[in-house]
Amino acid sequence: MTGAQVIVLAMPVFLLAIALEFAIGRARGRNTYRLNDTLSSLGLGVMSQVFDAFGTLFKVAMYTLVFQHLALFELSATSVWVWIGALLGYDFCYYWLHRAGHRVGVLWAAHVVHHQSEDYNLGTALRQTSSGFLLGWIFYLPLAVAGVPPLVFGVVALIDLLYQFWVHTQQVGKLGWFDRWFCSPSNHRAHHAVNERYLDKNYGGILILWDRLFGSFVEEDDRDPVVYGTRAPLRSFNPLWANLQVYRDLWLDSWRTRSWADKLRVWFKPPGWRPADAARQWPRPDFDIHRVQRFDPPLSPRAAALACALFITVLGGLGAFLWNVHRLSLGEQLAGSTAIVAALWAIGALSQPRPTPAPVKAPVPLRR
Repeated sequence: MTGAQVIVLAMPVFLLAIALEFAIGRARGRNTYRLNDTLSSLGLGVMSQVFDAFGTLFKVAMYTLVFQHLALFELSATSVWVWIGALLGYDFCYYWLHRAGHRVGVLWAAHVVHHQSEDYNLGTALRQTSSGFLLGWIFYLPLAVAGVPPLVFGVVALIDLLYQFWVHTQQVGKLGWFDRWFCSPSNHRAHHAVNERYLDKNYGGILILWDRLFGSFVEEDDRDPVVYGTRAPLRSFNPLWANLQVYRDLWLDSWRTRSWADKLRVWFKPPGWRPADAARQWPRPDFDIHRVQRFDPPLSPRAAALACALFITVLGGLGAFLWNVHRLSLGEQLAGSTAIVAALWAIGALSQPRPTPAPVKAPVPLRR
């Protein structure tokens, strides 16, 4: 069974968990879902899986190439200790990838997609980037050099990813000793915050131990409620723009600055850093947490119904695409992925109707 087929089998579980969280939130009077934002997050998850159908081949090929030619050992895939060590090693590498994803501009351009939602729920967990495969694989090459077989690497990568689904919820409070060792809902809520106290903390995937060891841990504090989103809000439900926004900003600053060093530096500096000349000539508003307003354009019942119907159709198409993608020709893969992305763009357009222009008033005739 392929990794894509595992995702197809997991889809009903994800949707059932989302429905359960929604029901619990409504019963408690603490609903954390909005239809437009949820469709956007789930749509970006769908889009990431479509691109992963191509990206995974690239990542696996690069990992396998390093494993075959540079591995210092060849560990046995039949050893339980190899599997445990590989999972710990993967989580350690993920910590550094995740940390770099918040501290390096070009890596943030990919990872930002996961943080753009101004809500926090299990739908947000599925909101993933479509461009992470471009550079993220580099951080896992130490496992290939250490001799972790590609099969073991692929399975532990899936385990690490699936674990992180359940921590994206506001319906589970603090968990005592568990919070001290593992990535938990409380720890990960702090990670998704734009508050100064929490910014760029709690990168762990399964273990929060890495954050405690390397000085990036912060505890969620009820006296400072978490505000979700990013400091440069997306303010759009367009899935293509969600994936391209930060890349576009980096490109513009790189193009506009006169300093050749800054043209390169802008891609590797932390998010928010800008060349001085570009920042002066094209200023951006400073972030003020007290002025944050959620992006929540009105959604008519008709548009909501159409968006939901189209999304259900997309889910069916995604399931068929992922289940059979390894059997499809390249042309069929491109046609299927293009159709799914086009449908997701349409859902985004339905979720974000254009404002109705103000009526033009007839000129009042002048009295003589």
